[in-house]
Amino acid sequence: MARAATTTDAFNAVAEPRRREILDALAGGELAVGDLVELLGLAQPQVSKHLRVLREVGLVDVRDDGRRRLYRVNGAPLRAVHDWVSRYEHLWNERFDLVDAVLDELTDTGAEPPGPTTPEGD
Repeated sequence: MARAATTTDAFNAVAEPRRREILDALAGGELAVGDLVELLGLAQPQVSKHLRVLREVGLVDVRDDGRRRLYRVNGAPLRAVHDWVSRYEHLWNERFDLVDAVLDELTDTGAEPPGPTTPEGD
């Protein structure tokens, strides 16, 4: 049985860490494939494959510049990802507030924050 396509939308495309790295690199401006290869330390075929996926879902645009092809981020499809993630922002803020409260309490009492312990004699 054929494997189902897993890169049909922005959510699936950004689920792959290397694609997120490429988007992060392109956030600074247009780059050619060779620039991405050098910057990320990946093989050219890998970068090209990931760029193809990102292009197919609309997350990157490409333009020809002489013999080079320059890629840039198209932020519009990322809006859906942003909107979905932002619904959970309040949960993270609540958790960070709890951590801050614990740290403040430890600081006020002079206690050591919990953390890894080392055996005596090390």
